[in-house]
Amino acid sequence: MLDNAALDTLFRSARTHNGWQARPVTDDLLLQIYDLMKMGPTSANCSPARIVFIRSPEAKARLKPALTPGNLDKTMAAPVTAIIAHDLKFFDRLPKLFPHNPDARNWFANDPKAAEVAAFRNGSLQGAYFMLAARSLGLDCGPMSGFDNAKVDAGFFPEGSLKSNFLCNLGYGDPAKLFARSPRLDFAEACKVL
Repeated sequence: MLDNAALDTLFRSARTHNGWQARPVTDDLLLQIYDLMKMGPTSANCSPARIVFIRSPEAKARLKPALTPGNLDKTMAAPVTAIIAHDLKFFDRLPKLFPHNPDARNWFANDPKAAEVAAFRNGSLQGAYFMLAARSLGLDCGPMSGFDNAKVDAGFFPEGSLKSNFLCNLGYGDPAKLFARSPRLDFAEACKVL
């Protein structure tokens, strides 16, 4: 079992950050995040998440038109913004990722709807693993949905098989810019044991 300090880092004290310290996020940290997140489970080990790390001024300028006004300043100020996307053609990698079933690719290759559902579901799981990995490595996260997916997809994934899910700002958060923590549902409000 993880100790309380680790649970605080991952969940209890972790916050969605809106402001950022002027500290860079290294390529080595980005690699470490990926190397941790890729170990999280996905159905049939399909691993559909694809990530684009936006750091350069040029890349930020490409992302800027897709952002809603409320997310513009904090995203431009973040050291890195990750586009968490999923690959609708993830099944082409199943011969490598799920080699003990040679028919696995066909489960999805001939059923675009099943592929879309699996890509979104498992890519979303991997996005959550991404944030937990970043937090475990000492970074703060600012996940968000306030952007135009079609603009992001056209600007960063013009080939069409990759679809953006959400954005996640990364860096070292500025605690002075945090909002008060919002309430959460109690167990009885959200759960049933049958």
